[in-house]
Amino acid sequence: MKKILALLLAFVMMLALVACGGNNNNTTPDNNDNQQQEENQEQNQDNEDNQEQTTPDTNTVKIGVVLVGDENEGYTFAHMEGIKKAAAACGLTDDNIVWNYNIPENEECYDKCIECVDAGCTLVITNSYSHQTYTQQAAEENPKVEFVAMTGDTAMKSGLPNFHNAFNMTFESRYVSGVVAGMKLKELMDAGKVTDPYIGYVGAFPYAEVVSGYTGFFLGIRSIVPEAHMDVQYTNSWFNIQDEGKAAEALMARGCVIIGQHADSTGAPKAVQTAKDKGEVVYSVGYNIDMLSAAPTAALTSSTNDWSVFYTYLFSTFLKGDKIATDWAEGYETGAVGITPLGPEVAEGTAEKVAEIEAAIKDGSLHVFDTKTFTVDGAEVTSAMTFDSDGDYTPDTNEGIVDGYYHESEYISAPSFGLRIDGITELN
Repeated sequence: MKKILALLLAFVMMLALVACGGNNNNTTPDNNDNQQQEENQEQNQDNEDNQEQTTPDTNTVKIGVVLVGDENEGYTFAHMEGIKKAAAACGLTDDNIVWNYNIPENEECYDKCIECVDAGCTLVITNSYSHQTYTQQAAEENPKVEFVAMTGDTAMKSGLPNFHNAFNMTFESRYVSGVVAGMKLKELMDAGKVTDPYIGYVGAFPYAEVVSGYTGFFLGIRSIVPEAHMDVQYTNSWFNIQDEGKAAEALMARGCVIIGQHADSTGAPKAVQTAKDKGEVVYSVGYNIDMLSAAPTAALTSSTNDWSVFYTYLFSTFLKGDKIATDWAEGYETGAVGITPLGPEVAEGTAEKVAEIEAAIKDGSLHVFDTKTFTVDGAEVTSAMTFDSDGDYTPDTNEGIVDGYYHESEYISAPSFGLRIDGITELN
């Protein structure tokens, strides 16, 4: 009955449009136009029918969440907080969420995705890049269930309408945290406490996500101290307190005076605090969470994500039955990224400088990967293809540099900046 009424209404609307002079040339539409209108009406009705069938009931909806860690790991904790905040904003409760913690990046991820489907979940989220392959497999096998692989990069290429990727524009907050570090570095140099502006960085893996982040951090530092240089030490793990601490110690032993990180534990900040307590001039910039509890005087700030911005978008779109973006990426403009509170020993004027830089990023007058601010092999870069993140950095079809800057997270949500710029050395 609904379909008959809808078709009659669509037919009446079509007649009304013709009667109101919809054709500005006062001529009768040809047969192709009529056929196209009929096809459009049928498509609209199909869309209405599909929306009626897929719009979830808030009281019974189930959302599966498959997490690589738990509340003890900063990256996952940030996702957990974001999901809870977004759920509350969308009228969902704990009964609507099926939580799965400490799921490794192997077949167990696929198994957990399927368990979520069997439990009645019609939206399933995984939060680790290496979960992506198994999430996509589950999406292929369950076309009526929506799947989101956070930080992934294959949704667009997959062509699956029920498979999605999302990532925050963390490179923006990396840059701002680099400005904080640069301000402190300049203060130390002006006071004669540091002569070599040598920075260390604890990175998880040599993926584009990490490269993009450490490059943004470095460029933020160089905007204050142009002669700064940086070494990157990899741990080959997203979360390993011991290895991250050892990497920080190794960098400090080389003479690094500020240690940044793209790793998920407090290992590096704690190592820096220990060294500082022994009299070394050294400071830390963290990731994901406020590190002041781990490094009360050594921590300057952390680059952080507010995942609730994405999850609020995701849940509200899903509950309305609307189409979820294949790739979603937001940054400072929507509050999806930021930095944590400044530590007690930041340089004078840091808060004011941060406000200035954040405003410039928001209004588009500052671009993190402005090609005038870096070189590769001594030359300015004028062309760089966007890259995938599967480890081989195979060029895609999109030109990354347009209007004088690399357009990070605009073609796909995941970071794709893979250039190794001058001034940064990867140690392993």
